[in-house]
Amino acid sequence: MRYIIIGAGAVGGTVGARLAEAGHEVVLVARGAQYTALRECGLRFLAPDGEHTHRLPVVDGPSTLGELRRDDVLVLAVKTQDSEAALDTWGPTPVAGGGTAAEHLPLVCAQNGVESQRLALRRFRQVYGVCVWLPSTFVEPGVVSAAGAPLTGILHLGRYPHGTDDTARRIAADLEKAQFEAPVVPDVTRWQYAKLLGNLANAVEAVSGPLAGEEARALYGRVRAEGESVLRAAGIPYASDAEQQEARGDKVRLVPLAGAERGGGSSWQSLTRGTGTIEADHLNGEIVLLGRLHGVATPLNELLQRLATTFARERRVPGSLPVAELERLADEAEATAAGESVAFVQEEHGGRS
Repeated sequence: MRYIIIGAGAVGGTVGARLAEAGHEVVLVARGAQYTALRECGLRFLAPDGEHTHRLPVVDGPSTLGELRRDDVLVLAVKTQDSEAALDTWGPTPVAGGGTAAEHLPLVCAQNGVESQRLALRRFRQVYGVCVWLPSTFVEPGVVSAAGAPLTGILHLGRYPHGTDDTARRIAADLEKAQFEAPVVPDVTRWQYAKLLGNLANAVEAVSGPLAGEEARALYGRVRAEGESVLRAAGIPYASDAEQQEARGDKVRLVPLAGAERGGGSSWQSLTRGTGTIEADHLNGEIVLLGRLHGVATPLNELLQRLATTFARERRVPGSLPVAELERLADEAEATAAGESVAFVQEEHGGRS
């Protein structure tokens, strides 16, 4: 199979590099400065086993690739806020022998959150979800680093919304030859929602820096507890901490890389690159949405969603809001939500009497 990596950033660049090293045919899809850097200098990939430069085919869209092949796999690795545009672009692309990509080709959503695969299923017949455990960094055009060892990452993979099939097993086999572990599971969303709870920290990290101190970790604990309450109310199952730890074990240890310091996760990296957008609407925003649908207040995730999107829109420096100030804002948000809840109950009681 040939892999078309739509979004050659931290995750897409790492997956593409490792697949290419394992002998698979890979095409990278990028835009802007990343497209220019990859075309002119190749993909500079930094990992515990050394630095590699991959001269892979690079395109900025289907028009420069030409007709897709029947054995192509599309790997969607853009941020969720960019998924609609990518799906609209690639879905109608013709495939050799007739028909379109949306009709005939598998689409693998290797992204944080759960929204992209919902969007994809409106267009593509074969959609696969991935729970991405892959510590990787992209802050400089043309350069991607992945600090995990002995495995580069763990990618739980399954058909969306549920199930497994031969295509999933073939993709997983290719990934496992490329320094990943890729368990094929029938309930991939259960793993993705567990990962989502961890990704709620992304906004904390983006606006106030890494969760290094006790204050920041305690605040994330409150944010996560809010998310867990929402998932329980919505009846959405997720893998337990113990189950995740058993799956991960000591398989992906972070190794310091010369010239590639890992400053933060995906949201922090978006702010560092000054992209103007961030994925908080689909991480903290997923909890906010579910909370509104199921009657659970989510003041902390609402606050983080609003702050992160403001930081991105105004291109503020990542980590520039002191943790103490963020904690004060969180306390205020919770107090306001509690007051509104009391007022609502009183109004309802008064209405009945």
